Amino acid sequence: MDAEHALETRRTCAPELLDSLPHDHPDAVHSRRDLRLVNRFMMNPRWFRRTLPGLLRPGDRVLEIGAGTGELCALLNRDNLRVDGLDLCPSPPGWPASQAWHRADLTAFQGYGPYEVVIGNLIFHQFTNEQLAALGATLRVSARVIAASEPLRRRLSQRLMAAVAPLLGANHVTLHDAHLSIASGFCGDELPRALGLSPGEWDVACGPSLAGAYRMVAVRRPTPGASAARTA
Repeated sequence: MDAEHALETRRTCAPELLDSLPHDHPDAVHSRRDLRLVNRFMMNPRWFRRTLPGLLRPGDRVLEIGAGTGELCALLNRDNLRVDGLDLCPSPPGWPASQAWHRADLTAFQGYGPYEVVIGNLIFHQFTNEQLAALGATLRVSARVIAASEPLRRRLSQRLMAAVAPLLGANHVTLHDAHLSIASGFCGDELPRALGLSPGEWDVACGPSLAGAYRMVAVRRPTPGASAARTA
């Protein structure tokens, strides 16, 4: 099996450098700056702003897992979507008192219950399929919607990142982690399958974008009992 075929048929996960650095380490600060540029290039913020409003019901609570510096949350909150954050990092400066910030390991977090909508931006790819199965089992208890934008796993993306990122001033952490992130990204229906989102219970749409993103929207199908209760 050649390297191209191997990459696109099997995802591999390895520790990323950014996760090993203190939050305020200069290399970490620089790499988070790089990630903001990557997000803009991949048009992830625009996609969430366009996609989320059509998924929400009145009163839904939204949680971004792996919220990092909180920039996506802040952007969505400016659109009045009311998104809380969950991350190992402390809450960002100026985080609004009206929105919760949970500082915790998302794999061990016990507070998913109140959240009908869970979103993840460049976070699910950091976990093995076994870890995603465990996370999915937790999310499926209470979430009605799960939306994600992740790296699309393809060799071309790795080549483009290696060529373009240095021109944008990306540091060694970003270059190292970007290569690994793409290798641990997703193709086809890999993410919903890893999360255990059964086609009988969830309506799932997933696929690639031209900018190298893998997008997934999963909406739980209403149960017959729930439908009957609403029409009674």
